[in-house]
Amino acid sequence: MSTGQPQVVEQADESTVRRAVAGAAMGNAVEWFDYAIYSYLLTSIGLNFFPDLSPTAQTLSAFALIAIPFVLRPLGGILLGPLGDKYGRRRVLAFTIIMMSAATFAIGLIPNYATIGIAAPMLLLLARLIQGFSTGGEYGGAATFIAEYAPDKKRGFYGSFLEFGTLGGYVLGASLATGFQLALSEPAMTSWGWRIPFLIAGPLGLIGFYLRNRLEDTPAFRNCESSGQTTTAPFKEVIRNVWPQILNLVGFVILLNVGVYTLLTYMPEYLTEVLEIAESTSLLILIAVMLGMMAVISTVGALSDRIGRKPLLLGSAIGFLLLSYPSISLIEQRDALSVAGGLVILAVLLVMMLGVIGSALPAMFPTRNRYGGFSIGYATSTAAFGGTAPLIISALISSTGNNSIPAFYLMGAAAIAILPILLMPETAKISISHPTAIPGREPVPA
Repeated sequence: MSTGQPQVVEQADESTVRRAVAGAAMGNAVEWFDYAIYSYLLTSIGLNFFPDLSPTAQTLSAFALIAIPFVLRPLGGILLGPLGDKYGRRRVLAFTIIMMSAATFAIGLIPNYATIGIAAPMLLLLARLIQGFSTGGEYGGAATFIAEYAPDKKRGFYGSFLEFGTLGGYVLGASLATGFQLALSEPAMTSWGWRIPFLIAGPLGLIGFYLRNRLEDTPAFRNCESSGQTTTAPFKEVIRNVWPQILNLVGFVILLNVGVYTLLTYMPEYLTEVLEIAESTSLLILIAVMLGMMAVISTVGALSDRIGRKPLLLGSAIGFLLLSYPSISLIEQRDALSVAGGLVILAVLLVMMLGVIGSALPAMFPTRNRYGGFSIGYATSTAAFGGTAPLIISALISSTGNNSIPAFYLMGAAAIAILPILLMPETAKISISHPTAIPGREPVPA
């Protein structure tokens, strides 16, 4: 390994930065497009793949196929993340977006249980497992790609577009699912209509692949590569060099994932099946709330460039601790105004995190180990606490009859996250381009 000083990173022009942001965010959009259509089409999926079960068991089985693939997410992070540190961010990200979109597309082609029997849910599970593996290397790479392309003083603003992609993909998926449910009869929706949104993932993935392949790798990685400071033993180095940062990230991401998967993935089921609110009413309110989040998320990111990441993250965690129960209590009133009010409170708290994490979390790691460290920590925490949240909340409500379970789950996650947030370094405006220095913990050349 070279011990010479790394070359000065040449900052990309604004047009290139924007294209890098679009290419990276597209993968997140494809991922959450899948979660949206899967969550909003749970009833159709249950009837097609688990027809012999009771309605409750169908729902739990469908949610299980959200949770089970997360067991492969850490494996994806462990294998794909370190490869991104060794061979480059762009190559791995091109691979992950093709895998994700192909698996989602395949779900729309799987024959139902009546046609091929037990093979139908088994093929569905296989597609979900492929998605779980690929997303283990997707998010950390996309966040790293944007953070390393963005100017230091605007990293919060550009980083926020990663989660703009999350919300955009989810809104697109939810809107399509809702539109088909309103336009088609129930038999048509159950028979073939549910497949169309899954098939749309194929073209979306090809667009993302095209955007990513048009770009060079990030300036920070190319600087690391040209100075001979890329890692040759990526997984071993990550575990040896940045395990404290990984543990810190895992602790914080508990709240992030519980919040995201509760509000975006579980909430449609909670409103329609648990609270028995009209499906069209609940879905339209949720879509409106997410559009509101999209409208303000870049403002939140820009604000973090001015006041720092930690004040917003800490405010969000404290807010979830104090306001989750009042918010869920409002939603439990069941009238449209109360439901919207409760969801808006949760959405404001969540967007305070979403607008910041794309810039805050990659900056916890040095360039040399950033993709691997971020991916391993994020995928592990997401597998344990994110994808399982809808299944656990649904099962707890079913067994206890207590509709306030989502509030208690959010409050517990918030209590855990406060200390890791306090321990995180403040990295706003600090350069993250040095190959080996940990930003915010030791001097880094600008």
